[in-house]
Amino acid sequence: MKINRNAVAGTLESSDIQITIVVNDSNKNNIVLESPVKHLFEEEIEAVIHETLKKHHISGVTVKAIDKGALNCTIAARVQTAIYRASGNEIDWEAL
Repeated sequence: MKINRNAVAGTLESSDIQITIVVNDSNKNNIVLESPVKHLFEEEIEAVIHETLKKHHISGVTVKAIDKGALNCTIAARVQTAIYRASGNEIDWEAL
């Protein structure tokens, strides 16, 4: 999937995470994480983000994540939503 524009998904509410995807100038994915529990869960949050990007064959993006205590399933869902918004693709909900 190709990222065509910047996109945001999620909120800054408790138990959520706001994900912003921006195209960068490299072939690597970068993650910028802000979280009050970063010292405890940074590796886990970044692993979920990287795994979701890899699942959708995304490279060359910077992901800014502002975490407010989101569960892994919420993190993955927000990243996936931002990917779809950034790609401009329509989602076939019946196929999911």
